[in-house]
Amino acid sequence: MINRRDFFGNLGTAALALMINPLKKLNQTLLNSNSMTPAILKTEPLGFQWPTLDPFLFCVHHEDYFPAGNENMGPNENYLKGRHIGDDFIIKDGFRMYHGKTVPGFPGHPHRGFETITIVRKGVVDHADSLGASGRYGNGDVQWMTAGKGVQHSEMFPLIYKDKDNTMELFQIWLNLPKKNKMVEPHFKMLWREKIPQLKFKDAANNETLVELIFGKLNSNTFYEAPPDSWASDPANELMILNIKMNEGAEWQLEDASKDVNRMLYFYEGESLTILEDKINSYCSIQLNPTQKVNLKAGKGGASILVLQGKPINEQVMQYGPFVMNTKEEINQAFEDYHKTQFGGWPWSRYDQVHDRTKNRFAKHADGTIEEKQS
Repeated sequence: MINRRDFFGNLGTAALALMINPLKKLNQTLLNSNSMTPAILKTEPLGFQWPTLDPFLFCVHHEDYFPAGNENMGPNENYLKGRHIGDDFIIKDGFRMYHGKTVPGFPGHPHRGFETITIVRKGVVDHADSLGASGRYGNGDVQWMTAGKGVQHSEMFPLIYKDKDNTMELFQIWLNLPKKNKMVEPHFKMLWREKIPQLKFKDAANNETLVELIFGKLNSNTFYEAPPDSWASDPANELMILNIKMNEGAEWQLEDASKDVNRMLYFYEGESLTILEDKINSYCSIQLNPTQKVNLKAGKGGASILVLQGKPINEQVMQYGPFVMNTKEEINQAFEDYHKTQFGGWPWSRYDQVHDRTKNRFAKHADGTIEEKQS
């Protein structure tokens, strides 16, 4: 296993450019009845880091079965033995510590030039940043952060329950910013689970498909709650993020989009998924022709699918470590700026900042605005 920052650092060292690994072609070409263009363009088994298409830069699926927490909201010391603490990305006893030493997660680190979208399915994340903003979110919430001209933030996974396991599942997605918005002011927005549309569909056999419309337009349903400077903020870019849960045997149709849209499906849970006539194995990415409607059918045990879609930005991408810009000179400037300013410094007493165990979900923004939610 590799950590997301080291992966990009190694890649940057080799080429200073974000490259997408070529996807394998299907053995069988699927044809839509109304077109001779393949409905499925490419497919590939998924690893820790998932392949993405412009405007997306990165996607990773974290799934950790953390034990009950100790007084410090971390695992007991016996769980830490035999780990490479500070850089622990190999699953042991069902979980990883990542860069955390006491509490699992990612202590303070910088970003510039793109956005992070963190979709938490289970468990909670504690946020803190160099602007003084903070928060706790999880169990269906989404945080959308624009790094812009530069911000440090921490993402810690506190084990808040002392008397039971603290299972964590989340997706982290990196969305690029166009050149004109690379240096905007940092910003984060909370998409609380109570507000995210939960769309239910039933097929002819009464089997249900639940679609969480995290962002975008699906049929006649819309949910546009992106930060103001995001590529997603313009509906013309057709950005869409869906999390689909299909019951066993359920059938559902994904509508078509514009021809220049990039559309990727990630089949991350379930035994099999049938797209038109082709059976796809679990934990697989599928690049679709966006101009064709496709019928999905879940196999035994149902299916879970993440969908990332959007028009490409079509600009040069230069990436090194936590910075994503358009030129090598801008990358050098990002490092120089960070060394000079620390992007505002770190106002917290610890880089692995966590909040009080009893704290409910909340968001404190840099302007002092506070949002509070019930558990």
